[in-house]
Amino acid sequence: MKLLHTSDWHVGKAMRGQSRADEHEAVLAEITGIAAAEAVDLILVTGDLFETSAPSPESEAIVYRHLLGLAGTGAKVVVIAGNHDNPRRLAAVTPLLALGQVTLLAEPAKADAGGVVRFETAAGEPVNLALLPFVSQRGIVKADDLMGRQAADHAATYAERLRRLVEHLTAGLDAGDAVNLLAAHAMVSGGTLGGGERSAHTIFQYELPGGAFPASLSYVALGHLHRTQQVPGAACPAWYPGSPLALDFGEEEDRKAVLVVEVGAGLPASVRTVPLTAGRALRTVRGTVDDLRGLAGDVGDDWLRVVVDEPARAGLAEEVRALLPNAVQVSARPV
Repeated sequence: MKLLHTSDWHVGKAMRGQSRADEHEAVLAEITGIAAAEAVDLILVTGDLFETSAPSPESEAIVYRHLLGLAGTGAKVVVIAGNHDNPRRLAAVTPLLALGQVTLLAEPAKADAGGVVRFETAAGEPVNLALLPFVSQRGIVKADDLMGRQAADHAATYAERLRRLVEHLTAGLDAGDAVNLLAAHAMVSGGTLGGGERSAHTIFQYELPGGAFPASLSYVALGHLHRTQQVPGAACPAWYPGSPLALDFGEEEDRKAVLVVEVGAGLPASVRTVPLTAGRALRTVRGTVDDLRGLAGDVGDDWLRVVVDEPARAGLAEEVRALLPNAVQVSARPV
């Protein structure tokens, strides 16, 4: 079977108050085109559909329209909630999305109550898909109890409870005649932040170790980190596709993509990155005001972070923005 993996759309993300709705429209249409051209059986969207837990009507319209567009390719579409999403808000639209052939899980559920989705591809290949939406530190005890654990187990860390959720959802998914998959929105040890400047495990105390994923899984579809990457240390291929747009200047060097994954029962997945070209680039430029004046015709529609090689003074930011209207961050040397 073949699947497309995308994540961390963050629809509603603005650039210093300037809307990026047109960029999201373009890149989500591009993803839909890739799914159709690749004739995938399954599309996984692993969380952070929205930038905020209270998205605008415009953002909701973009997300739901494009989820239905993905389903219109003929693929099965499965979505989980991320930490930026409002689970109650998503749960409210879940029945409506189901009418459009989109499966959405907003909060963790037991394997027999929506936590594992079982289906067959058009070619008759059975698929077991375990789903783990984002779980907050506050919600992890409730989720652990849901799986039959004792509330009195106060000594368990967040990571241990999360590992137990994975264990519950993947129990019985032995490698054999079915393709076994896990979709999760979580921080996994060894992952790198979108800017690439720090290893995630150095700042997060409750990440999930890659060893928590059993070898019976053919592929783990992750969401949360914004750089396309394979997570080290897992017994099966575990990948973040990253965000489809660069969301801040720490990501300006990232090459955005979706993942196209081919996998058979009992076999590890073959993963291919497919570049995304829609959306405006983020770019840092430096120089004196005279230098920047010479750049004015060369920056296209890039979003700009401008570092002015002159002492800060009143009116400098306005002068720079008059030269470079796409400048969303302007800084200068302290006086």
